Amino acid sequence: MESRRVISIVVTDEEEEPEEVETVMKVIPCVYHQYVNVLSKVKGEKIPTHHAYTLRAYISENVEEGFIQPSSSSTGAPFLFVKKRDGGLRLCVDYRKLNAVTRKNKYPVAPINQLLNLFNGSSIFSKIDLCGAYNLLRIKDGDEHLSAFRTQYSSYEYLVMPFGLTNAPASLQNLVNDIFQYLLYFNFVVYLDDIMVFSKSEEKHVAHVSTVLSRLRAASLFAKASKCLFHVSSVEYLGYVVSSEGLKMGQENVQQILNWSPPRNLKSLQCFLGFSNFYCRSSHSVSPTHRGFHHCPNPSLPTIVETDASNYALGAVLSQVSDSGKHPIAFKSRNLVPAELNSEIHDKKLLGIVWDLNCWRAFLLSLSSPFEALTGHSSLQCFISKKVLTLHQARWAEFLSEFHFLITYFPGSLATLPEALSHWEDIYPEREEDFISKNPMNFQQLIKNNEVQPSRYFSVKVKSFSNLIDSIQRALWQDSQYRSIFQELGKGKSVQDYSLDSSSQILFFKDRVVVPNDPTIQLRILEKHHDSPLAGNPGQEKTLKRFKRDFHWYSMTQFIKDYVSSCQQWSRNKNIHHKKFGFLKTLPIPNCPWICLSMHFITQLPLSNSFDSILVIVARFSKMAVFIPTMSSITSLDLAHLFINNIFSKQGLPSRIVSHRGSLFVSSFWTNLFQHLKI
Repeated sequence: MESRRVISIVVTDEEEEPEEVETVMKVIPCVYHQYVNVLSKVKGEKIPTHHAYTLRAYISENVEEGFIQPSSSSTGAPFLFVKKRDGGLRLCVDYRKLNAVTRKNKYPVAPINQLLNLFNGSSIFSKIDLCGAYNLLRIKDGDEHLSAFRTQYSSYEYLVMPFGLTNAPASLQNLVNDIFQYLLYFNFVVYLDDIMVFSKSEEKHVAHVSTVLSRLRAASLFAKASKCLFHVSSVEYLGYVVSSEGLKMGQENVQQILNWSPPRNLKSLQCFLGFSNFYCRSSHSVSPTHRGFHHCPNPSLPTIVETDASNYALGAVLSQVSDSGKHPIAFKSRNLVPAELNSEIHDKKLLGIVWDLNCWRAFLLSLSSPFEALTGHSSLQCFISKKVLTLHQARWAEFLSEFHFLITYFPGSLATLPEALSHWEDIYPEREEDFISKNPMNFQQLIKNNEVQPSRYFSVKVKSFSNLIDSIQRALWQDSQYRSIFQELGKGKSVQDYSLDSSSQILFFKDRVVVPNDPTIQLRILEKHHDSPLAGNPGQEKTLKRFKRDFHWYSMTQFIKDYVSSCQQWSRNKNIHHKKFGFLKTLPIPNCPWICLSMHFITQLPLSNSFDSILVIVARFSKMAVFIPTMSSITSLDLAHLFINNIFSKQGLPSRIVSHRGSLFVSSFWTNLFQHLKI
């Protein structure tokens, strides 16, 4: 009779696949087969297929499901896709700015220690894990625009609770509490999406589990069959092992301490002593069987998560601060996988925080006050406000948004506890070669995929200067200043500071090549030693230093300064030696007309009565303007005449004139103006 009832459910429910139903029925006891649809993947809860997941497909599917809709919100959060563990892609919206200004939902979440106390005397347990509960939460009408995110197609907003919002966990807890109401805390408890059913007998347990599944079915909530356990005597829940014998810490929380091998060198001994000496204050003996490792934490006490990451491993210590000092709760350590070994130190340190918070997520979310995450990497303090994130950083930022915590920097010299776990000798390679062999990189394959072409990437065109020596020789013989020196040296006589190379017939002055007073030759030499790609377009000082070492001609210093200052390439690439420009400041408002003027030219006008420009003078107080026709070839002296005839003779001398930094408005204009006014 029972089997026929199950078959009828399978046949009448069009959303269920027969193979899926059979798989779920193998997981759950026969007595719960009537609730098989509660434990099935339905309504989009299937694992994404392994094909290219585009943004357009995501938008189309979620609009059709009623999860999102087009938005006209004036704000919008950025997004990107991140890869999930099953190979699919998940949209990740960066809600950090929204979370920073969101009023936190202080909905009461039952402290973990109170939940664990309810298990006293129970001998049989079942654990149920909800599936996709966030998507079953509706956003309040009128607040949908706050969840808007922008794409290249349009802006969209969520109609259901998305991942990444700071109040999502509290809202989910509110939902499940409303579903079960007065039934809670008698024979089952709910912590976010984790439901634990506990009973003292097999018969009562069946009734209790049936009640929970009935409520879930009535509320259209579903569970993951692969993560559910039914009718077991021992189960791990919220980081603790629950059984008829009582509670104890999860074995993985203290596994690193229990498996600590004896120190074999000075470094490992220092790590162990620094670690153990600290905890001797709260433990009478450093023993893996001491009860101090199994004490349940108190969510009302200040909590600290100390993290560290080395080149090869992660380490963390969860502690609480009481009147007697800091006491340990749990320890964590693990090796970095090959993909993580290649990460930069910033990402390794951040990974340490993310991994630790994920391990102790259930306890940390139940805290009544913010906790501290201590790290030896100071730049992580700004991670929450970082604007540009990589794919995995965006995924981590979404996860961290669930927690109410503060990242605090503390020097590495004080991080003896987590450092001892991350530098544990058993997980550290004995030689650097071991690390390289475990994490190889095929450089040969990289070269094949993007083959280097030296002739294309590593060659530059250099202007030929092969006949420069000949040009210098001819110009020196034609220069009357150096002809007499040539003649004296050619006769074997000595001339002070001068010498002649017999093979090349080049004249030297103090071991420097003498360059004739020919601007053409001097420019060619400058092109070779300054403009050439091999020279690098140095500045004035470096160019002068180079030329004074190798060349000599009269007025060389001024010639080189003028040449370099007119070089456009050097002007674009030179270092800026002045302070940053300040903000623009508003000009003060004049208190009467014609005291403060502004002047400017309108140029490149069609020729009219021999004029092609207009001088515009505006009184800043009254905005009265004077337009004076003129020529673009006007000089500062002509400008002074125009100003005296059109402004000074009628309005008097102003106290301030505002203009741009044109050549006509600088000191020469004021000099000519004051000369005419005899000031």
